[in-house]
Amino acid sequence: MDQTQHAYFEGKIVPFGDAKISIATHGLNYGTAAFGGLRGYWNAGQKKLFVFRPLDHFKRFLHSAKVLAMDLPHTPESLTKITMELLKVDGWQQDVYVRPLCYKADAGIGVRLHDLRDEVSIFATPFGAYGKNEDGAHVTISSWRRIDDNVIPARGKISGAYANSALIKTDAIRAGFDEALVLDQNGHISEGTAMNVFMVRDGVLITPPVYDNILEGITRRTILELAKNELGLPVLERSIDRTETFVCDELFLTGTAAQVTVITKVDYRAVGNGKIGPITASLRDLFNEVVHGKVEKYNHWNAAVE
Repeated sequence: MDQTQHAYFEGKIVPFGDAKISIATHGLNYGTAAFGGLRGYWNAGQKKLFVFRPLDHFKRFLHSAKVLAMDLPHTPESLTKITMELLKVDGWQQDVYVRPLCYKADAGIGVRLHDLRDEVSIFATPFGAYGKNEDGAHVTISSWRRIDDNVIPARGKISGAYANSALIKTDAIRAGFDEALVLDQNGHISEGTAMNVFMVRDGVLITPPVYDNILEGITRRTILELAKNELGLPVLERSIDRTETFVCDELFLTGTAAQVTVITKVDYRAVGNGKIGPITASLRDLFNEVVHGKVEKYNHWNAAVE
């Protein structure tokens, strides 16, 4: 099976084609929605689908909902249970991407967050590589800036905020690049279009701090833990200047969709020797083993669809 069959919609699992909303829905018209993204990894040897860190993902999902003044009758545990039931119904035997969405569901005109009905939907779809060049992306520094926490908080996956990412991504692709790096209002590297950024300089793994207008990424957190605990790398969360990306040894992006995407060139300047670096390669290989349920030490991060 390679098509979405069912969705969780308005409190129950229904055929995917029945999960429909009005064109007048508040969340569609005003961007008053928030989403999440989880990956399910198929382990062919064990004949199991593993969902990676679902409780962490749904905890962040509910935080995003809170920013939008939503009152949802869910917990990370209840949303995980629904997701596992949905995946079991569809019976996936391949890698999938799971998309939970919470949104202001009333139909009508009027900008606000209060006195509106809140709903949650979830569906899954087959998913492989996110980008076309995950082994050697050529990126540019975008002329667009990342939205500020006092405008629309980047730490929440607010649907309307991703117009910012869409502007950045389309300009980069049309200019011939694979991806873009975005500066915050202070001129520091914030993120990619929808990914966290990591840099290696002199054996130190460096990533922007949460106060530089970044999403508090689950994959970001995972990479930080694996780097410290398994590779013994010194890790530093600090602001990154634009020109540091021109002189660093390694550079990569992380995210649920992007996983670990290698950057080998920034604005026509080679990163390191222009190939994937040893630290990036080790982290990507280890991450791939962990998410497929092949590293017993980290199996608590994976929920198997039974």
